[in-house]
Amino acid sequence: MFPEYSAFFEPVLGPAFVAAAEPVDGPFVTGLAALAEGLGLVIVAGMLETAAVAGRFCNTLVAVGPTGELLARYRKLHLYDAFGERESDWVLPGSIEAPQTFVVGGLTVGLQTCYDIRFPEVTRRLVDAGAELVLVPAEWVRGPLKEQQWRTLLTARAIENTVYVAAADHAPPIGVGTSMIVDPMGVELVTIGETTDVGVAWLTSARLEQVRAVNPALRLRRFGVVEL
Repeated sequence: MFPEYSAFFEPVLGPAFVAAAEPVDGPFVTGLAALAEGLGLVIVAGMLETAAVAGRFCNTLVAVGPTGELLARYRKLHLYDAFGERESDWVLPGSIEAPQTFVVGGLTVGLQTCYDIRFPEVTRRLVDAGAELVLVPAEWVRGPLKEQQWRTLLTARAIENTVYVAAADHAPPIGVGTSMIVDPMGVELVTIGETTDVGVAWLTSARLEQVRAVNPALRLRRFGVVEL
């Protein structure tokens, strides 16, 4: 998994992002698919997708499989209009659709993006669709307490849903870095600090079952998620 905006990024959103957007069958995803097929991997990355509205683009995640097929596509739902930023000036939010999940190594995987992690119902909806591993590509902008909030939110989503959460962020000086994989008990299995590197961890269904036997929070809950 690579971060949000893997295909193109500048420190300030603007016309260059619109110009860099391309369709899902364009050269960026085609190149990812060839890489995935050549390595026998599933690859997830953030791209700028061409939008139907002039002057806008979609902030999109794609997952491509080891035979080069498109496994899932997710358009960011919650745009970063916070901390002085206005992502919605340039980005079209994704439509609320049934989550697209896929299976890797026996685990069902779901996708969400960056600012979405501040909205716990997004992760819960993925879990209701069967996700056992939630991937969170991000461009988590630096700022006061942002690294602390990043770690807290990712860990909370893992604990409250008893799922694995894996998050990839741009390294400093743009993002906070601190890409990590968190297990369903909230344990950081691997964390990449301020550097650009690769994090690897073993994820198992047995660990999910063990944690859910001790903490059956999903079974005991009394509220669901509905669209506004």
